[in-house]
Amino acid sequence: MRIDFLGGTGTVTGSKYLLTHEGRRLLIDCGLFQGLKQLRLRNWDALPVDPASIDAVLLTHAHIDHSGFVPRLVQLGFKGRVYCSEATRELCELLLPDSGRLQEEDADYANRHGHSKHRPALALYTEKEARAALKRFEVVPFGEECSPWPGWSWRLRKAGHILGAASVRVGWKSSSLLFSGDLGRRNDLLMRPPEAAEPADYVVVESTYGNRKHPAADTLTELASVVNRTAARGGIVLIPAFAVGRAQTLLHCMRLLEQARRIPDMPVYLNSPMAADATRLYSRHLDEHRLSPEQCDATSLKAIIVNSIEESQRLNSLQFPSVIISASGMATGGRVLHHLKAYAPDARNTILFAGFQAAGTRGASMMSGADKIKVHGAYIPLRAEVASLETLSAHADRDELLAWLDGLQAPKRVFVTHGEPVAADALRLAIEERHGWPCTVPDYRESQEL
Repeated sequence: MRIDFLGGTGTVTGSKYLLTHEGRRLLIDCGLFQGLKQLRLRNWDALPVDPASIDAVLLTHAHIDHSGFVPRLVQLGFKGRVYCSEATRELCELLLPDSGRLQEEDADYANRHGHSKHRPALALYTEKEARAALKRFEVVPFGEECSPWPGWSWRLRKAGHILGAASVRVGWKSSSLLFSGDLGRRNDLLMRPPEAAEPADYVVVESTYGNRKHPAADTLTELASVVNRTAARGGIVLIPAFAVGRAQTLLHCMRLLEQARRIPDMPVYLNSPMAADATRLYSRHLDEHRLSPEQCDATSLKAIIVNSIEESQRLNSLQFPSVIISASGMATGGRVLHHLKAYAPDARNTILFAGFQAAGTRGASMMSGADKIKVHGAYIPLRAEVASLETLSAHADRDELLAWLDGLQAPKRVFVTHGEPVAADALRLAIEERHGWPCTVPDYRESQEL
């Protein structure tokens, strides 16, 4: 078996791992690169193999940095099936067309306003191409052993990161390779904890928070503090949030705080039709999260859903304390950019981040203390308070990653991926010191024989 690391190396985005064995090729994850421009440009690069030669794709979960390249792969000639859990397929039915639509809108906006260096600016793929790619998806039940080809097998186990998130164990002959996928947390407010790691000869483990522990602070207390001090200033709390996972957790938290009268009675707008649709899916997958059917319904009813562009535009002129939750979570695109232009210049307001901010994103820039941000080709002054809820991260921290690995029985090698360089190397060192296992942080497009 050969593994080629085609993404998720030196960065938390673009996850792609190509397995080649006895004339078959399987791509584990098929994500978009995000963040720094040199990373985003990789989305346009030719793959080192003909996409038509890849027999199948197996997704760990639906987030765009793990699934968003699928339409492009199909566009380039891929003709196989895309395997995933049921909830991952349902979420991809929301996320991928939205990704294509946003790319078309961004390209159109750039062409009309002339702020792109490309003439014309193009979408990587369109909404129509994304919908066509969804016809290739096929559901794999959790825990079921699948044997697609002679000498190959794979099985999904719940990873607890978002709905449908999976760890994947791939077997061939008498050997095996375990992919952690993105691992969730033991005490997440919304999701159940990851299932135990399955024994394997080789392991590929994520390292998003491989160099740190999540703070022990209480999420509800911190969120209430941000909302209350912003409301006291007469300001708006703008929360860039991932449409799948973080948006639902935030709505749940806002409902709990309002019920306990720990925050003022104020409108909460969910300006992401996709997030609203994703919230409804929680009632279909009660075994994956902690909410009861009644809580799922209450979470869906908590927010004022903003659907049309006209309704979204009206949010930019609010004159009373409010909370706006809008994608994308790293402020890389979507409707939240228009809200940033409206609310970032006013010191009464707060920009609140609730997830990891990859290097090169607007979110990372704002978190690092920038006094202005570039949106749609123009610089916007950043006078609003910038705050973060690190306790809301959906990723396991260093100790939780190590605890998950503790269940393994001395693999031959561990590959540390899906993390910024410092985080990945810190986790490598921690694994070596804790277990003495051979551990590698692979480079982009590196190959290894297993």
